[in-house]
Amino acid sequence: MFEKVAHTRTADAAVEQVEGLILHGVLRSGDRLPAERDLAEQMDVSRPVLREALKTLEIRGLLVSRQGGGTYVADVIGPIFSQPVIALIERHPAATADYLEFRRDIEGMTAAHAADRATEADRQSLQTIVERMTAAYAADDAQTEAELDVEFHHAVGEAAHNVILLHALRSCYRLLENGVFYNRRRLYNHPSARKTVLAQHREIAEHICAGRAEDAKAASERHIEFVKSALEETTRLEEREALSGLRLQHRRATPAKNG
Repeated sequence: MFEKVAHTRTADAAVEQVEGLILHGVLRSGDRLPAERDLAEQMDVSRPVLREALKTLEIRGLLVSRQGGGTYVADVIGPIFSQPVIALIERHPAATADYLEFRRDIEGMTAAHAADRATEADRQSLQTIVERMTAAYAADDAQTEAELDVEFHHAVGEAAHNVILLHALRSCYRLLENGVFYNRRRLYNHPSARKTVLAQHREIAEHICAGRAEDAKAASERHIEFVKSALEETTRLEEREALSGLRLQHRRATPAKNG
């Protein structure tokens, strides 16, 4: 992904190249950069010049060095909410509905932009993720499906080609990855969720790849509405199962009464 830099600008050009890769989401938080020698060769700069560029990027808070462990992209995606607000949300599960409403609106717009702006590489990325989702579904691998679910939405955000929207979505999805609003695996406990979610992701990808902006927006909104209803139903099922289990436990522990 790294290119040779203009030797008239050297370190500054190297800095700008890495900054651009981070800004446009090519390099993500936690990504490890190539070893110094390899990166210097790819950029066609001397190692002292590269060290100067990397130092500048560290000072700017974009890279971090780990003793004996290489150089990594810093955690540049800040939280969409402060920690006290996150803790408040976790104590009030009803906020999940508002979170999903927000996602429905912003992801619908994102899917529409993606349909208008996706490149061939973007379309290939979406198709590859859907293929991996299909394979995970066939293998009954719910964990991988849940991970690919987030990766799919990342890819749609990237295809929208709006850096502000991209980083806002990544911050939003971090809360999803951390289970602040709900555990993604719970969704796949719903009797029909796995099959439906796969079909919905495939539909969104198809509309984006075909350039159908309004259809992509509508499909994305329907997907979030389904997630909302499936989570609500899963919660009801879990509550019923827990209550039934308590009743059964009580019956087993209590001697039967005559009559």
